[in-house]
Amino acid sequence: MDWHARYAEQAAWTRQIRSWLLKECDAPRAARILEVGCGTGAVLADTPPTEGTRLFGVDTARPALRLATRNAPQAACAQGDALRLPYASRAFDIVLCHFLLLWLPDPLAALREMRRVTRPGGCVLALAEPDYGGRIDHPPALAEAAAWQVRSLRAQGADPEMGRKLPGLLRRAGLHLEGWGILGAQQAAQREDDTGESSEWRVFREDMRHLSRGPAESQIASWERIATRAHREGERVLFVPLFYAWGKAVS
Repeated sequence: MDWHARYAEQAAWTRQIRSWLLKECDAPRAARILEVGCGTGAVLADTPPTEGTRLFGVDTARPALRLATRNAPQAACAQGDALRLPYASRAFDIVLCHFLLLWLPDPLAALREMRRVTRPGGCVLALAEPDYGGRIDHPPALAEAAAWQVRSLRAQGADPEMGRKLPGLLRRAGLHLEGWGILGAQQAAQREDDTGESSEWRVFREDMRHLSRGPAESQIASWERIATRAHREGERVLFVPLFYAWGKAVS
């Protein structure tokens, strides 16, 4: 699986709200911006710095960091743990994360670390935390596939309902909650040259590898055929609420 392509796809989902939030946090005048859990650099590459702004990224995975330095050469990337960030206190103007907190064993500790390395008055942005408890699938036959995916996320140690917890976590982390929201869902009409192919079923099959006993490949293929046909006919609906929240560090 090409994970950078998947991360770039996810970065595109949040480009508009990310741009707005960075402006809300006065990013044009920020000297230092850090992404925690930068992965392969998809978000950093999609966040060009303004003059005088330096971008930083941190991740635990060395192979991903090697890709990040290639994909986002304008950023200074380092290996480190979100629960013990390798930076001095008050080092950054803006600290953000993207599809990260649901994967962490202690998201509250990570947010406290993010607050620690943010200067007073600076911003912490938590972007794109999904909430599978609000997932909508149509046609109805695909709801069973959705349930299997939630089982897999739990088996991997993820919290499928992180989204709804986000505002409260920011407040408990000692941040002044500025606001929160859910990304809107827009789907363009089917184009004649659109095959309907996406990473959805590649990701699904990868997720099933984490279950000791998952659905048979024949069943997965059947769900995929239903989804592809529905997509082609303009009837496919897949919506997972993606929450975002931002807060300011206080002295």
